[in-house]
Amino acid sequence: MPGRKKKDPQKLLIGTILEAMKDKIAKNPVVLDFSKIKSTVCDAFVICHGNSRTQVDAIAQYVIEEVKKATGLNPWHKEGFENAEWILIDYGDVVIHIFQEERRKFYNLERLWGDANTILMETTE
Repeated sequence: MPGRKKKDPQKLLIGTILEAMKDKIAKNPVVLDFSKIKSTVCDAFVICHGNSRTQVDAIAQYVIEEVKKATGLNPWHKEGFENAEWILIDYGDVVIHIFQEERRKFYNLERLWGDANTILMETTE
Protein backbone atom coordinates (compact mmCIF):
# COMPACT_ATOMS: atom_id res chain seq x y z
CA MET A 1 0.00 0.00 0.00
CA PRO A 2 1.31 3.45 -0.81
CA GLY A 3 2.30 5.56 2.14
CA ARG A 4 2.77 2.54 4.39
CA LYS A 5 6.21 2.34 5.91
CA LYS A 6 7.84 -1.06 6.20
CA LYS A 7 9.20 -1.78 9.67
CA ASP A 8 13.00 -2.00 9.94
CA PRO A 9 13.75 -5.73 10.45
CA GLN A 10 16.61 -5.03 12.87
CA LYS A 11 14.44 -2.73 15.01
CA LEU A 12 11.74 -5.42 15.04
CA LEU A 13 14.31 -8.02 16.09
CA ILE A 14 15.77 -5.89 18.90
CA GLY A 15 12.32 -4.80 20.06
CA THR A 16 11.13 -8.40 20.19
CA ILE A 17 14.23 -9.44 22.14
CA LEU A 18 13.75 -6.65 24.67
CA GLU A 19 10.04 -7.42 25.12
CA ALA A 20 10.80 -11.10 25.69
CA MET A 21 13.48 -10.18 28.24
CA LYS A 22 11.03 -7.88 30.00
CA ASP A 23 8.37 -10.63 30.08
CA LYS A 24 10.83 -12.94 31.88
CA ILE A 25 11.90 -10.16 34.27
CA ALA A 26 15.48 -9.91 32.98
CA LYS A 27 17.66 -7.49 34.91
CA ASN A 28 19.19 -4.31 33.45
CA PRO A 29 18.73 -4.91 29.73
CA VAL A 30 20.98 -2.75 27.56
CA VAL A 31 21.64 -2.43 23.84
CA LEU A 32 25.17 -1.70 22.64
CA ASP A 33 24.81 -0.16 19.19
CA PHE A 34 27.86 -0.68 16.97
CA SER A 35 26.26 0.54 13.74
CA LYS A 36 28.41 3.69 13.58
CA ILE A 37 31.66 1.85 14.34
CA LYS A 38 33.69 0.46 11.44
CA SER A 39 34.88 -3.14 11.36
CA THR A 40 32.62 -4.66 13.98
CA VAL A 41 31.38 -8.23 13.78
CA CYS A 42 27.74 -7.22 14.31
CA ASP A 43 25.51 -4.15 14.61
CA ALA A 44 24.35 -4.63 18.19
CA PHE A 45 24.66 -6.57 21.41
CA VAL A 46 21.61 -6.97 23.62
CA ILE A 47 22.71 -7.76 27.17
CA CYS A 48 20.85 -8.64 30.36
CA HIS A 49 21.19 -10.86 33.40
CA GLY A 50 19.07 -13.13 35.53
CA ASN A 51 19.18 -14.17 39.16
CA SER A 52 19.75 -17.89 38.64
CA ARG A 53 20.65 -20.55 36.13
CA THR A 54 16.95 -21.36 35.78
CA GLN A 55 16.02 -17.75 35.02
CA VAL A 56 18.89 -17.27 32.55
CA ASP A 57 17.83 -20.41 30.71
CA ALA A 58 14.16 -19.34 30.74
CA ILE A 59 15.01 -15.89 29.35
CA ALA A 60 17.08 -17.43 26.55
CA GLN A 61 14.47 -20.02 25.57
CA TYR A 62 11.70 -17.42 25.59
CA VAL A 63 13.72 -14.96 23.51
CA ILE A 64 14.29 -17.65 20.88
CA GLU A 65 10.57 -18.55 20.82
CA GLU A 66 9.38 -14.95 20.60
CA VAL A 67 11.88 -13.99 17.89
CA LYS A 68 10.78 -17.00 15.83
CA LYS A 69 7.10 -16.00 16.21
CA ALA A 70 7.69 -12.32 15.39
CA THR A 71 10.29 -12.58 12.64
CA GLY A 72 10.53 -16.21 11.52
CA LEU A 73 14.26 -16.18 12.36
CA ASN A 74 16.21 -18.96 14.01
CA PRO A 75 19.53 -18.22 15.71
CA TRP A 76 22.64 -18.71 13.58
CA HIS A 77 24.45 -19.97 16.65
CA LYS A 78 23.76 -20.44 20.35
CA GLU A 79 25.91 -21.61 23.23
CA GLY A 80 26.14 -21.70 27.00
CA PHE A 81 22.94 -23.61 27.75
CA GLU A 82 24.89 -26.39 29.54
CA ASN A 83 25.57 -24.35 32.69
CA ALA A 84 23.62 -21.16 31.87
CA GLU A 85 26.17 -18.79 33.37
CA TRP A 86 26.48 -16.90 30.07
CA ILE A 87 24.21 -17.77 27.17
CA LEU A 88 25.02 -16.33 23.76
CA ILE A 89 22.42 -16.26 20.98
CA ASP A 90 23.65 -15.05 17.58
CA TYR A 91 21.24 -13.66 14.99
CA GLY A 92 24.01 -12.37 12.71
CA ASP A 93 23.75 -8.59 13.03
CA VAL A 94 22.40 -8.84 16.59
CA VAL A 95 24.06 -10.93 19.31
CA ILE A 96 22.35 -11.56 22.64
CA HIS A 97 24.25 -12.10 25.90
CA ILE A 98 22.27 -13.39 28.88
CA PHE A 99 24.33 -13.70 32.03
CA GLN A 100 24.05 -14.69 35.63
CA GLU A 101 24.79 -11.49 37.57
CA GLU A 102 28.29 -12.46 38.77
CA ARG A 103 29.41 -13.37 35.24
CA ARG A 104 28.02 -10.12 33.84
CA LYS A 105 29.98 -8.11 36.40
CA PHE A 106 33.13 -10.12 35.71
CA TYR A 107 33.08 -9.78 31.91
CA ASN A 108 31.60 -6.25 31.91
CA LEU A 109 30.90 -6.12 28.18
CA GLU A 110 29.48 -2.61 28.55
CA ARG A 111 32.92 -1.32 29.60
CA LEU A 112 34.82 -3.56 27.20
CA TRP A 113 32.79 -2.14 24.28
CA GLY A 114 32.73 1.39 25.72
CA ASP A 115 32.97 3.02 22.29
CA ALA A 116 29.52 1.68 21.35
CA ASN A 117 26.40 3.79 21.71
CA THR A 118 24.82 2.40 24.88
CA ILE A 119 21.04 2.41 25.03
CA LEU A 120 19.81 1.73 28.55
CA MET A 121 16.43 0.13 28.91
CA GLU A 122 13.94 0.20 31.77
CA THR A 123 15.59 -1.37 34.79
CA THR A 124 13.76 -4.19 36.50
CA GLU A 125 15.49 -4.10 39.87
